[in-house]
Amino acid sequence: MATPSPCIVIGDDEQGYDLDLFCIPKHYADDLEKVYIPHGLIMDRTERLAREIMKGMGGHHIVALCVLKGGYKFFADLLDYIKALNRNSDKSIPMTVDFIRLKSYCNDQSTGDIKVIGGDDLSTLTGKNVLIVEDIIDTGKTMKTLLSLLKQYNPKMVKVASLLVKRTPRSVGYRPDFCPKTIKKGIASRADSGTRVTAPPALGRAMCFNPVPEAKLLLIWTMYFHYGSGVNLAAESHRLTPSFQVVGFEVPDKFVVGYALDYNEYFRDLNHICVISETGKQKYKA
Repeated sequence: MATPSPCIVIGDDEQGYDLDLFCIPKHYADDLEKVYIPHGLIMDRTERLAREIMKGMGGHHIVALCVLKGGYKFFADLLDYIKALNRNSDKSIPMTVDFIRLKSYCNDQSTGDIKVIGGDDLSTLTGKNVLIVEDIIDTGKTMKTLLSLLKQYNPKMVKVASLLVKRTPRSVGYRPDFCPKTIKKGIASRADSGTRVTAPPALGRAMCFNPVPEAKLLLIWTMYFHYGSGVNLAAESHRLTPSFQVVGFEVPDKFVVGYALDYNEYFRDLNHICVISETGKQKYKA
């Protein structure tokens, strides 16, 4: 089983880059603090993620499911790189595409109320290999809701590619990683004994585990999937399999916009990922 390369972790003390060093639309000049992830770095990292997906899913016919609206740029660029690899390598992925639209934000906060407000008939995913392509995992509530929704249609497998994962105290614990390298010390202390586990403290900067046996990965992944509700891992582990999942960047708890990530529908036309300023929040507040 292929193991993805670690994501790029952006530290809490990262200040970003001055706006004057980049081409920023004039109508956003006063609405941003810093450029956080330049467009070129996004593209290079996306190309690498495409290679990881080829390694992990090559040979399988997959349905790439784009989570709208914020995921459309990452989705389009990721698929372009996968198509280039299909043309120029011995290994290829037959691929079809589908779309779903979810809404969970009001201003700069995830509301926790996840609404499916658009998309095709999800029953077409029954028995299919599904690759969910998302822009950002914030609290994790949206992804957990989507995974539960897709489970009702019995896909053959579901895998996740997310451009960003945010470190936030509001996290419900879902993290799209193949190797759980950001679990706080002690969370999985008695998972393999069948102990009933309830929600551990919110995730933050944490230690990196060494590679562990697949059975252990399965138990840890199961705990993450059910995080917050309490679940008997030993009883549940036989029903679940760990997913191959890829992440572009892990970012601090700041509200970022650009590259199709929005604040009340603004900033989708910005190439770079930037930190919004307080002036921008007030200007475009709903």
